[in-house]
Amino acid sequence: MKSEFDAYTSVKPIPITEEVAEPDRFVEGAVRRITVNAYERCARAREACIRHYETVCCICGFDFGEVYGPEAIGFIHVHHLVRLSDIRKGYKVDPVADLRPVCPNCHAVIHLSGSDRSIEYVRALLQ
Repeated sequence: MKSEFDAYTSVKPIPITEEVAEPDRFVEGAVRRITVNAYERCARAREACIRHYETVCCICGFDFGEVYGPEAIGFIHVHHLVRLSDIRKGYKVDPVADLRPVCPNCHAVIHLSGSDRSIEYVRALLQ
């Protein structure tokens, strides 16, 4: 049960005009050591996927070279339709059946909040 005192202690202080508020500080850059599993990717499988599908996002159609010019030609993420962490072992990847080119934005949405959305689902979000 709250007392009359509790009502006063939960009230925020009222700033006085002469007081200078110190701006909030946001500190970044501290070093910390973490350990994670890193799953190897085959550069040749990535190249074969891009040769087949090209460097246009298969979800939204974004083409870095078209938008940003020569400096960005050929840039694209390659998405595994089945997470390597779910397979948990080495496997023979089929670059056409198992991989798809996606832009970083669509790739982020696929993996947003740690879940895996399908390419079709993310494509439908754009409608």
